[in-house]
Amino acid sequence: MAERMEISRKKIIIIKLFISFLVYIIVGCSNPNQWVESLPKVWTLSENQITNILPQFHQKFPDFHDRLKAFSLWQVGKPYELFCLGEEKGEDKDPIFRLDVSDCTVHILTSLASVQSHSWDEAKSKLIEIHYKPNNMGISIPTYKSRWHYTTDRIQDHFSTKDITTTLISENKLESVTITLNQKEDGEEFLQLGWKKQTSINYIPSNKLTTDILNNLPHVSGVAFVKKSYFKLGLVVAHEGMVIDQKNIIHASSEYGKTVNVDFMKYYFREKGPLFDGVLFFSFHPLSEK
Repeated sequence: MAERMEISRKKIIIIKLFISFLVYIIVGCSNPNQWVESLPKVWTLSENQITNILPQFHQKFPDFHDRLKAFSLWQVGKPYELFCLGEEKGEDKDPIFRLDVSDCTVHILTSLASVQSHSWDEAKSKLIEIHYKPNNMGISIPTYKSRWHYTTDRIQDHFSTKDITTTLISENKLESVTITLNQKEDGEEFLQLGWKKQTSINYIPSNKLTTDILNNLPHVSGVAFVKKSYFKLGLVVAHEGMVIDQKNIIHASSEYGKTVNVDFMKYYFREKGPLFDGVLFFSFHPLSEK
């Protein structure tokens, strides 16, 4: 009798362990974030290791925007470094593509390139296509002057990041600025590019920014933060990031010294007031849809 009870007890334990295993598998499959969190930190990996992982993102996240969100989450914790991409020669010898450090724009660009690639080399090639303006033949060649230096310019004219600000709020609630990008008050160029662009930008001022607007965003979208004090420099945008699930912002933060995932409204509105003067929102699009 005692032996039967012992056997029954062992069977119950085995069944419970089996059920626990099934639950783990089911939860792991239904919660994609769990798989991302199980990966080694991207900034610690070699090019070959990243090449081995990139195809798995396509398998786990067939949808472009889901994959973009997942890859962005994978970068949370990455060390911050300002102006960390370049042309590997000439005026800026920083790497064309890297995943070991990031600033706010680099986070956006490297995420876009990586989720459209199956290897490190392909991601580098995609980054060139995203980060540099095409020449007269439609080919993007990495040079300092052909780079999309300004987020405002990129949001207005780049296929991958399209301005959706005016679709989120009525026109009478927007503020507008007409500015010559890359031209300071004294007429000199902010960056020596031999390029200026006169344009008008509509943005949502801080006092009109609400959770209702966030609720109307795609589940993955971009945000650019407007700073009026930058206008005299020929600039509009001071910072950018990625909004996920209409609630949080993932961005490379100089404040924290790393890439973080935080509540958007809590990040923007502080005890002393809003961090910026307004926002632009933009949508993400794969190069395959060009």
